[in-house]
Amino acid sequence: MDETVLAAIARWPDVPHVYGWLSLTARGEWRLRGEPIANAAMREFIGRNYASDERGRWYFQNGPQRVYVALELAPFVYRLQSDGRLCTSTSLMPARLHAAALVDGAAFVLLTDVGPGNIDDRDAERFLSSLTDSKGRSLCEAAMERALGGEQPLWVSAARLALGDSILPVQRLGVEALAAAFGFVAEPQAP
Repeated sequence: MDETVLAAIARWPDVPHVYGWLSLTARGEWRLRGEPIANAAMREFIGRNYASDERGRWYFQNGPQRVYVALELAPFVYRLQSDGRLCTSTSLMPARLHAAALVDGAAFVLLTDVGPGNIDDRDAERFLSSLTDSKGRSLCEAAMERALGGEQPLWVSAARLALGDSILPVQRLGVEALAAAFGFVAEPQAP
């Protein structure tokens, strides 16, 4: 977090938390009360001061005030760089892959050392090249269709994403089970 934010927390430790104002879309767009935040400096400030608490609730630390974030899908949005590596919409680069899921047959979510995040849908087609059979072999088009359709198991090769050397099974989850399975709170509520 920014030094100015840490200093503000120390100076004013009892500022009430805010709920229901800030959200993050499945494409990594910050929204304030439903409206996109157009100011690039503000988006970068939010990204630098974005974290989670011990309960898995994600927030933006705005000076002394904690602003909890409603998540459309997951706490991070992963984008594929030109070299195939992943980067979050807040510019973090994960190093290890821990789990993967196909959510409602439509979105891929990964759990990395950075945290849970969905693959930006604009990168989904490129992400498919990291999907394999259980031995790490690429899937032909017909096998990929069967796997995506739930007719056979699907695996992800961490090495193809520069996230280690494991080959992990892709879980199939409904969106309602995602937050619990990946350890976060999608819509933090005031106590």
